[in-house]
Amino acid sequence: MQRLRVLMTVLGVAEAVSGLYLVTNSLSVAISVWGDEGVSQRCCRTQGEAHAGLVTFAGVLLLAVAAWGILTALQFPTRKPGLRISARAYCWTVLALALPLFALIPFLGLLLLGVAIVALAWTNDRDIRTWFSDGRFGAAGE
Repeated sequence: MQRLRVLMTVLGVAEAVSGLYLVTNSLSVAISVWGDEGVSQRCCRTQGEAHAGLVTFAGVLLLAVAAWGILTALQFPTRKPGLRISARAYCWTVLALALPLFALIPFLGLLLLGVAIVALAWTNDRDIRTWFSDGRFGAAGE
C-alpha cells in the first residue's frame, strides 16, 4: 500500500511541476511546438501565439489531474471504500495523458507511460485489494 501511495504522490508532483511549467511558459512552449513563421503582418498572430491558450489549458488540466492523484494518495490511510477505484481511474487518466506526451517528447512520454502502467498494476495487487477491503471505514490505525 505504501509503495502505491508514494508512486502516486511522485506522479502527482511530476504532473504538477509539468503543468505549472506549461501554464507559466505557454507562449514559448507553443512557439517551440507550432513555430512562429508564416506571418509577416502586424495584424495577425503566429501559429505559436494562436495555440498558447491550448498549452495553458493543457497545463491547467495537468494541475487538476495532479491534485486528484495527490489527494487520493493522501487519503489512503482512511481506507475509504472508493479510494482504490479512484486510484485506478487516476492511473488510467495518467496513462491516457502519457500518450500525447510520448508523441512530443518520446523519452518523457515513455517514462510516464511505464510508471503509469506499474501504478495501474499495483492498484490491482492482491495485498492492496485486501488492505482496502479488510479495513473498517475510518479506522485506519486500529
